[in-house]
Amino acid sequence: MAITDAELLRSRFSGTEPGTVGFEEELLLVHRATWRPATAAAVVAVVDDPRVKQELPACQLEIATSVHTCVADAVDELRACRALITKACDPTVAAIATPVHPLLDGPAALSPTERSARLAARYREAIGRQLVSSLQVHLAFGDADCTLDVYHRLRNILPELAALAGAAPYAGGRDTGLCSVRPVIAAQLPRQGVPPVIGSWEQFAADLAWTVRGGVVGDASEWWWELRPHGGYGTLELRVLDVQATVWQTSAIAGFVYALGARFADLYRIGEPVSPAPAWRIAENRWAALRDGVRGELLDLRTGETRATRRRLHELVDAAEPYAPDGLDDVRIMVEHPPVEHLRALGAEAVVPWLAEVFNR
Repeated sequence: MAITDAELLRSRFSGTEPGTVGFEEELLLVHRATWRPATAAAVVAVVDDPRVKQELPACQLEIATSVHTCVADAVDELRACRALITKACDPTVAAIATPVHPLLDGPAALSPTERSARLAARYREAIGRQLVSSLQVHLAFGDADCTLDVYHRLRNILPELAALAGAAPYAGGRDTGLCSVRPVIAAQLPRQGVPPVIGSWEQFAADLAWTVRGGVVGDASEWWWELRPHGGYGTLELRVLDVQATVWQTSAIAGFVYALGARFADLYRIGEPVSPAPAWRIAENRWAALRDGVRGELLDLRTGETRATRRRLHELVDAAEPYAPDGLDDVRIMVEHPPVEHLRALGAEAVVPWLAEVFNR
């Protein structure tokens, strides 16, 4: 259940080790003969590792890393878990990392669990259409007030991060014309997209209590915004990122997010104010990001001035680099050579075999 007491929330978010990080990564299993979804339960059973678990769709599994003090260690653990999954697959099955299955259209089978049945009763067919995969980055700050401050700074730049990570141009075997169709599919459920301003922990506790008390949600895991305070872990959970085809891409993006979090925490400590933008303005930029990726333009949240997304990302990378021990050159490569362009060059039919081939890179 959700923690709906403000003081307990403050205690949880102040009790974490500052500067720690962890990942959750959603993956799909496919049949090599058809490249269509395959059931994940048998592979999860063979892996037999608490870090690898079955997700809501029957073909989806999730890696959840341990808590780490540096991004590189978390990436190494993620790579090791991907290798465990590959080893557990029989020769007819492959694992892939894709935000949306490029060839599938329509509802997917759900795992036969009590949770699946409960969500299906609440959300009907829409829950079966949620075969979407993201990379979720958890950041801890060891200070509840700092956590809320960083929440609003990250909230303002969700479109920039989405543009960088956009990697889902295909659905149902067709090019959607978008750099990521994942948010469009996810939007069939409530509590998606740009999250609300959180004025205080008291407000957050009251909002959670309202949804739980009225039966709108079963627990806080259904608070599906693209950024959220995670009461169970005492972390900020960034959920806006498309899952990445390779571990190299994941490492680049996660290192950038971690550095941004560290920089924003410093801005809080020196007293630089943050101005949370209205959700609709961020949502306008969010739409531009999912449509055009890094090749598009975003509006200044205050003035409305148009700016190239690439320029904005380079500015953010330059500002965050002092907080990245290994530098951020890999992120600069992704800004200049966005992975979505390679996916488009392959074509929908060739994408899934390629995803299987590069899964452990």
